[in-house]
Amino acid sequence: MVGRYYEEFTEGERIEHGKRRTVSEADNQRFCDMTMNQQPLHLDREFAADTEFGERLVNGLYTMSLAVGLTIPETTDGTIVANLSYDDVSHPAPVFHGDTIRAVSTVSKKRETSDGERGVVTMHVEAFNQDDDLVCSFDRTVLSLKRSETEN
Repeated sequence: MVGRYYEEFTEGERIEHGKRRTVSEADNQRFCDMTMNQQPLHLDREFAADTEFGERLVNGLYTMSLAVGLTIPETTDGTIVANLSYDDVSHPAPVFHGDTIRAVSTVSKKRETSDGERGVVTMHVEAFNQDDDLVCSFDRTVLSLKRSETEN
């Protein structure tokens, strides 16, 4: 599915993303390995058992990255110039191995660039687990292509 061009985003629009992903222990381990994050709360079963959570937590940056990935098909797949920022990141509830994550994006604002050739779109992204608990939220701002004259 091709993402949206700048003109196709509407402020206030809520986009329920159809893809979901169940997070495995291997997903969390690989992400921690790739990013060199050896936090025992993510990797050490015995350490995590003695915390308030009682078990290992999925790395919050993985959760955020997964949420971005789940939003791509209906937002910026093939129509993005660049991600400009991720702001106001929050992790209100933990993610555990075996949780299934889904995402919702709400277009909060949009504006054309000063040269009028592209657009800047900000989306508030929320990620939820299988129990509909909010596990991550953030604002994602992208530089988006506009439709060319031949595509109108």
